[in-house]
Amino acid sequence: MNLLSLIVLAAGEPVPSESAEPTAISTSPGTIGWVFTFGLGVAALFLIYDMVRRIRRMRYREEILQEISEEEAAADEAAELAKQKKKN
Repeated sequence: MNLLSLIVLAAGEPVPSESAEPTAISTSPGTIGWVFTFGLGVAALFLIYDMVRRIRRMRYREEILQEISEEEAAADEAAELAKQKKKN
């Protein structure tokens, strides 16, 4: 006998014979397995939603910073052109 058989015997569970055909009930994870799988799915959805939200926020920040730098460059160029016109 191996350790697993001793543990099963000590727990009072009958040891299934190897010749017996497994039934759907004996191979099913049951309600606990379903609840655990459902919980993992819900957790994955929340994590994906949060990741998409954070990536979108970073992309918007980059776009705004790019627009600001373009506006500053245009203002600097306009100021430089104004100085050149005053010199001429």
